[in-house]
Amino acid sequence: MSQPVDALQALLTALTRRRTSVARYAVPACWFDPQATGERLLNPFDAYADVVRRLLDAPPIPMPQGEAGAWSRQSVAYNLFVRLATAWDHDGDGELTLPLNPDGWRETGTFLKSIALLPRLRAMGVNTLHLLPVNAIGNDGRKGVLGSPYASRNAYLLDDMLGEPALDVPIETQFRAFVQAAHRLGMRVVVEFVFRTAAKDCDWAAEHPEWFYWIRADVPDRAPGSTDERAYGLPLFTAEELATIEAWVGRRGGAPLPPHAVYRAMFTPPPPRESLFKTETGAWRGRLPDGTLVRIPGAFADWPPTEGQPPWTDVTYLRLYDHPDYNYIAYNTVRFYPPDLATPENRVADLWAHIVGILPHYIAEFDVDGVMLDMGHALPADLKQAIMQTARAAKPDFAFWEENFDASLTGDPRGYNVAMGPMTLISQSFEALRTFLPDVAAQGMRELQLAAGENHNTHRVAALTGGVRRSRVLAAIHAFVPGVPWVHNGFEVGETAPVNTGIDFTAEELRFWTTEKLALFSPHALPWLNTETLIPWLTRLYTVRHAYADLFTDSRPGTFTFETHGAVWVLTRQAAETSRRFMLVVNTDFEHAGTLTLTMPTTVPLADVLNDRILTPDPDGRLPLMLEPGGVVLLRVE
Repeated sequence: MSQPVDALQALLTALTRRRTSVARYAVPACWFDPQATGERLLNPFDAYADVVRRLLDAPPIPMPQGEAGAWSRQSVAYNLFVRLATAWDHDGDGELTLPLNPDGWRETGTFLKSIALLPRLRAMGVNTLHLLPVNAIGNDGRKGVLGSPYASRNAYLLDDMLGEPALDVPIETQFRAFVQAAHRLGMRVVVEFVFRTAAKDCDWAAEHPEWFYWIRADVPDRAPGSTDERAYGLPLFTAEELATIEAWVGRRGGAPLPPHAVYRAMFTPPPPRESLFKTETGAWRGRLPDGTLVRIPGAFADWPPTEGQPPWTDVTYLRLYDHPDYNYIAYNTVRFYPPDLATPENRVADLWAHIVGILPHYIAEFDVDGVMLDMGHALPADLKQAIMQTARAAKPDFAFWEENFDASLTGDPRGYNVAMGPMTLISQSFEALRTFLPDVAAQGMRELQLAAGENHNTHRVAALTGGVRRSRVLAAIHAFVPGVPWVHNGFEVGETAPVNTGIDFTAEELRFWTTEKLALFSPHALPWLNTETLIPWLTRLYTVRHAYADLFTDSRPGTFTFETHGAVWVLTRQAAETSRRFMLVVNTDFEHAGTLTLTMPTTVPLADVLNDRILTPDPDGRLPLMLEPGGVVLLRVE
């Protein structure tokens, strides 16, 4: 299906009204011109109107095609966290003013400003946008200044912070225009949801308290490092119990151990709907018929049961099953479901229907093309299947991507097209990547993984040893291997500040990167004024990938080989039916030059397509290479 053109037209009409004057509005010049540097002063009404007008006047570019999300195989994806990607100090007062600057414009990122980025992303070779959640955010236990996009107050509503009030256009129209603009530029749009959690002050509780878990309001949250079983937190088990639990999970059978009685006793039945009220801080409270005051508890990392994190302050788990013996949050109610719990009669049917309806809503209202299911592997299989079936009934080419760091190379029978799998984490270490790539060469990659060196939970690549040179090497590898190249916003301009500290941060780093400093929770702008960026580099990489898409999207065994010569790696893509071949040679040493002599099957001159030069083997086919620290050579061999 396709949306009518009136969303972009409505945006253009609003922008051309010029209802207010603007004292000062500056943007990074590269938003509008990839070759430009510094800031540019402009009238936002005129500048964004010009962008929208050009989009409406230009012929649409074809999008990647393929039923049931198979178009994902052709993707070069850009991960857009809207609130971060186009955040900027427009009025120049030295801070990102909240919620609006004196001229009435947002200085955090918005859909309108992100539309201005789309032509630059398209020119870089991006044909798929992966948005971090854009749904309304809760307030109870909010992290940082702005809160986490994963604390969903209502999955059916958009985050008002992503709209520009100066336009006097509904937020829904602004998002609809964003998707329409992407489609006109030939870019698919993948949204992200986490369907098993919600904000603690989720709107749904007002009408359906039975969709949530409740505990006595007098039970405190457990302090970090505490083992007090009387406080609420991750259920505590003995070493023997943990061994039994892990054995049960490993064989997916038998009777799982429930949490201790003192933990289960914290939980209560849902309070009557008419007893609900909100505290001054916006937290839900209710009273049981006997007068007991109850609250919605926070969630916590559900696996492994030794995780030890304190309860999360801003989200809770949804109560997907109703069973008197399992009225608590634990690994066996929100991650691994015992057979006597996971039965059709125990489903909270109206909650399931509400969850299943979310994607058809976004398809009908906004024409989105796919979803990233955060922790989708932890949903009940029947619920996940219903989500997939209803979405693809509404849009047959709808794609399903998953976050699953246990993702296999050998294929996914559950219907996913792409996984945010272990490749991203592995790529944080060249030592780990060196061990991983031979498996890819031997097995192929039937379940494609997003190929990236960072995501919103890891260190930024540019902050690691080698800096931007490291980023260049990894970008080349990820454009080359079987997988879906995926650019985390900020990677292309050398951002070093992490968005979040979810994976592999030291205790010292965690103390420094508080929620007030992290872009997942608080205002932050990317370093758009950096003069050394990867934008030209990525453009060249993706130009080659798109030009030879049949070769680079072939993930069967035998189409990719990998070998190492010390710090110098050689990666080869070989077409199965022809003699076409590309050879990528990278130096993973960022302090010393690397040398290697290749033995080529030809003596004709070869194009080094990334460095715009011709290299000629000697009469015996030997091709000596000298690579600078972090150097990259990409040879086209016909």
